[in-house]
Formats: sequence, structure tokens, C-alpha cells
Amino acid sequence: MRCVALQLVLPLSVLLCGVASCQDVPTVAAPLPDFSSLTFSAETSQTVASAPASPAVQILRSFKDSDVKFDLRDLMETLRDKRHEGWVLAAYPDPKTSRPLIGAGFTLDLPERQHPQNDPLNPHSFLEPSSADLWQAAGLDSGRLQAILDQYQDRFAKWKKGRFRQRISALDPQITDEEATLLLRISAVQAIYNARAYCRNFDRMTGPQQMALSQLVYQIGVNLVRFDDFLSLVNDGAPASAEAAGAAADTLASDHDYWRSVQHTLMQTQWARLYRTRAVAVIAMLDPAYIDSPTAAEHLVGASLRPAVLRRHRGHAAALKTASTGKSHVHAHRHKKAHSRNDVS
Repeated sequence: MRCVALQLVLPLSVLLCGVASCQDVPTVAAPLPDFSSLTFSAETSQTVASAPASPAVQILRSFKDSDVKFDLRDLMETLRDKRHEGWVLAAYPDPKTSRPLIGAGFTLDLPERQHPQNDPLNPHSFLEPSSADLWQAAGLDSGRLQAILDQYQDRFAKWKKGRFRQRISALDPQITDEEATLLLRISAVQAIYNARAYCRNFDRMTGPQQMALSQLVYQIGVNLVRFDDFLSLVNDGAPASAEAAGAAADTLASDHDYWRSVQHTLMQTQWARLYRTRAVAVIAMLDPAYIDSPTAAEHLVGASLRPAVLRRHRGHAAALKTASTGKSHVHAHRHKKAHSRNDVS
């Protein structure tokens, strides 16, 4: 999406910086409205574009809160937290890609992308619509999107990325809090939809586990296809379903050993080390005991997940050591040659 839609064979540290989760713009958002009775018909939204809805838009609008085991508003509150995505009501440049972002890191100019389902055992397809489709699915007018993009291009040409980002806090709002929330909601729905496509056992998980997978997709997007160990374990390593095992209840959601292994694969990723704070929150939700004690689950992950060591510091130290060693070696070599000449004479 983002980052909200999200994209693949460059180093992960470079790839991840194109997603919304890389944003760190301190802002304060208004309380979330109640979406329980929200519909996206032309009668209830006067700002919906007149163009016919694409299949992607229709799929996104068909989402029901009962489709998941967690409260969608809880996921939205997490995603718009300034420690995670930020909240800006005017278009501003992504610090790495310079793509225009708005709200909780919603990318305004992504094209529709192909994302094939390569798991023959997962009947769910991926949904990667364009930013314009997501904008329409949120119930906003396409003409306003183009106007915001045009103004963004003018500002970027005038200020360039550095000055533009310095002016973020002074930008006049281009959308309202409610509209930014609608964009966030539809982006979160897309993440949930794709979480099912990534994980064939999504419906067997607990609410926190489903929310963790959805948040992971929101933050990382299509780059999640490169988390081979994680996806392999989540899908192929999962305990058999209750029906297949002949058990009285499905044990997937409560299998502590299995979920510890899943957590471990995520802890080993570059994403977890680079974005430790949000990674701790996501990985902790996979713990079956998270429902009973979220704080204890986060503490357990935090104690195991070490922050990334900045390579430039380590490289600088190594360079100094090498330089020092090189000088000592040269000095010793010259000293040895001097002794050899003296011996000969």
C-alpha cells in the first residue's frame, strides 16, 4: 500500500524502504469512527466516483467485519499509530522512493500489479489494485486524487525531496481525518485479503494471529514472498486440521511449539532487526498466550530480538582496525628489511 500497496532482486533493506511502514512522521490522528454500519453505495457516499467499479473495487467493498476474528478498528488503530505509519493529511514524499504518500502512508500513484498465486493448495488469489482503485473503493472521488497528484508534482519540482519533507508539518490538509481513515480502512481490508492468499491456514488462526499476519502484509506487502522460511513453515509446517487428524478440536492456534518456530523465522529476518519496535508487536501476536497477556508476549519477543547493528559503524571500526593492522604490518616489514640490509652489510 503503501506502502500502502506494497513491491521485489534487491537487498531487503532497500526493498522494504518503499513501503509505508518506513515512514516516521510524528502526527496526532482523530478518534476512529464507527464503521459497523458503513456501506459504499452511491446513496450513502456523495464523493464516490461515477466510473463503474472494477472487480477489485467490488471485492474490497464486499468485506464484512465478521470475515475476521479480530476487530478491524484495532488493526487500524495500530497502523495509524505514529510509532508505525504516521498520519499526514497532505501528500508528501516517501523518504526513499519519493512516491507521494498521504494519511497512514497510503501511496497515491501505484499502478495495478500482477501477483500470481503460486501455492496450489491455497484457493485465495492476491489482490493488488491500483491506487486509483483503492481510492475509489474507499468512496472518494477520482478527480480529487488527480488534483492532489498534480499539486504534489508541482511542489516536488519546486522543493525536491529534502525541502518537501522539511515542510510536511506546515502543509495544508488535502483530505480530512475521516477520508484518511477511509483510505486506511480499505488498505487494511486489502492486507487482510492478501494475508489469506499468503497463508492457507488463515481461517484457523486466533484473532491476534490473523491480525499479526494482516499487519505483516500491510507493512511488507509483495516483498513478503521473499520470506521463504516463514511462508514455508506457516503453510507446509502447520499441524493438520482437526478433521484430518480426527481430533475433537483444531490445535493449530494453540500449538505453542509450532508458533515459537514461526516466531523464530520472523526474528531472523532483516525486517525484524531493522524495524524492531513494530516487529516485536507483530511477532508477539502470534503467541497463543497473547490473548491472556499481550505485555508478557511482547516482553518475551523483545528479550530475544536484538536490534540491528549499524553496518557503517561496524565497517568503520573494521576499516580502522584494518588500517591500523596494515600500518603495523608495513612498519614491521620495513623494520625487517632494514635488519636484513644491516645483516648483509
